[in-house]
Amino acid sequence: MRTIKIALAAALALSAFAAAAQTVKIGFITSYSGLNGNLGPYMERAVRLYLKQHEKELGGVKIELLTRDDTGPNPDKARQLAQELVVRDKVNLLAGVIFTPNAMAMAPIATEAKVPFVIMNAGTAVITTRSPYMVRTSFTLWQSSYPLGEWAAKRYKTAYTLVSDFGPGHDSEEAFAKAFTAGGGKIVGAVRAPLQNPDWAAYMQRVKDAKPDALMVFIPAGKTATAVMKNFADLGLKDAGIKLIGPGDITTDEELPNMGDVALGVITVHHYSAGADRPANKEFVAAWKKEYGQNETPNFVAVGAYDGAAIIVEAIKQQKGKLDPDKTMEIFKHWKSPNSPRGPISIDPETRDIVQNEYLREVKKVNGQLANVETETVATALKDPWKELQKKK
Repeated sequence: MRTIKIALAAALALSAFAAAAQTVKIGFITSYSGLNGNLGPYMERAVRLYLKQHEKELGGVKIELLTRDDTGPNPDKARQLAQELVVRDKVNLLAGVIFTPNAMAMAPIATEAKVPFVIMNAGTAVITTRSPYMVRTSFTLWQSSYPLGEWAAKRYKTAYTLVSDFGPGHDSEEAFAKAFTAGGGKIVGAVRAPLQNPDWAAYMQRVKDAKPDALMVFIPAGKTATAVMKNFADLGLKDAGIKLIGPGDITTDEELPNMGDVALGVITVHHYSAGADRPANKEFVAAWKKEYGQNETPNFVAVGAYDGAAIIVEAIKQQKGKLDPDKTMEIFKHWKSPNSPRGPISIDPETRDIVQNEYLREVKKVNGQLANVETETVATALKDPWKELQKKK
């Protein structure tokens, strides 16, 4: 009898340990190589930083991050990786993704397998309509480009748009033009450049010849933005009195040192700047530098992933590590954070998209370093304008 009791006690102890050591698997797909392969590490670092800071809140539940490289805008690769993670690795969640085509390709897998998918960057408005198991903690291009058009219409009579020829670029072009023309402005030219290896000098010459008051540019953040900035300066557009404006991707924080003084004075609208003086942001930037080095600066990709990790941790906490996909989505739909590094944010339960403030920023020198200085809040608690406009049709 005593032997049975000891065995039973051992079994109970083992089962309690198993429950305490339960693991939630996250299939984390992002870009570590190819176009903008430098952005994937920002995404992963942000997730790992948040998980490290909040590990004690998980009650012993372990989180395993299964990282995969989609090699840039590569929907076939992204779909294949997602399928392997769901079928073979049996992940509880999918997360990450820099590029829109990849997110769109993964949507059917999330739907069929009922695996919640947290989009931490890809910004085309339509994405979240492709699966009921998607939620987005980053942004849409409409959120930045529409208020930018409203702001620009009060200051400039004419504008030219130059965007990358894929979903986010089309969104940025349409959103800016809609708001700018509604405010009385005139679009004097519009061009869509190939996503990879465009000839920026040729495009900039066309813009210069058109003599607009402002040039609105959207391209994927990072090295491409630096190339655009340098061509803008080298071809004399700034000297010709053309104002360079755009969503925040064109002056992403980590890339400013590579741009140099040609970036000074560039105006953008965006939801995040590493230079913002909100207490939560100062804490975030300080924690980032402590973890990854004093010369490292988080960017908007990092903040989208940081808040993406926050929404995941909340779902795990509420369900004590035993994730039900539909319960998880309900938690996601009603999640909010009053103290994100970017300001107060929430999820719109109707669209599963982020609701956030948008800030007007100007590149200035602060303590000898280039920074995106927030000068005003141009939109408060902004839902995705594209989806709001669709409701009115």
